[in-house]
Amino acid sequence: MSLHTTKEAVIAVVDYGMGNLHSVKKALEKVANDHQSVVITSDPKVILSADRVVVPGVGAIRDCMAAVVSHSLDEVILKLTGSDTPVLGICIGMQLLLQYSEENDGVNCLGIFPQAVEHFSKFDALRDTHLKVPHMGWNTVQTNDHPLWGDIPNDAYFYFVHSYCVQVNDENTVGECEYGVPFSAAIARDNVFAVQFHPEKSHTHGLQLLKNFVNWNGKPSV
Repeated sequence: MSLHTTKEAVIAVVDYGMGNLHSVKKALEKVANDHQSVVITSDPKVILSADRVVVPGVGAIRDCMAAVVSHSLDEVILKLTGSDTPVLGICIGMQLLLQYSEENDGVNCLGIFPQAVEHFSKFDALRDTHLKVPHMGWNTVQTNDHPLWGDIPNDAYFYFVHSYCVQVNDENTVGECEYGVPFSAAIARDNVFAVQFHPEKSHTHGLQLLKNFVNWNGKPSV
């Protein structure tokens, strides 16, 4: 008589030395099922073999990008693009996926998405409203059709902390927010979904998004 065991699925949180890794790990563990484990790792082999990958991040983009490159994780993240592995970018983890950031006098990023990351202060509409930068606190997100918005109402509140943003783009913006000007709260393409807000700090709706991610097959439609 043979015993059959279910292989445990691994959700890898990419560790490049910067980011609120343990908060993200704890939130993922709260929504993961009994056959999923969450690991914080910088090991390329572990990341590339994982069933799902989360790219978090906080801090300045130059330091984050330099840390990603120094750990050879730029190549790893690029390999995951267009694969069957679901990938979630969070905050700076989203901005790393863009082509270029204006922060720190300009930094070339991974180029998975073609847009640039721009400072809020360059937009006249925001300056005219006298809104403070960084954009910090709760704000609503208008959602488009994507599996990761499942069971999350349109105009749900999420928690933001950022001074730089990505303009809305019809090609890959799947969530839109407004802070003086409209900006991309979420972008997606194929197996990659990335958010400017912090789902791990966004209570019920943030946990629902993470739950949707740990059950996502990486396809852009249901």
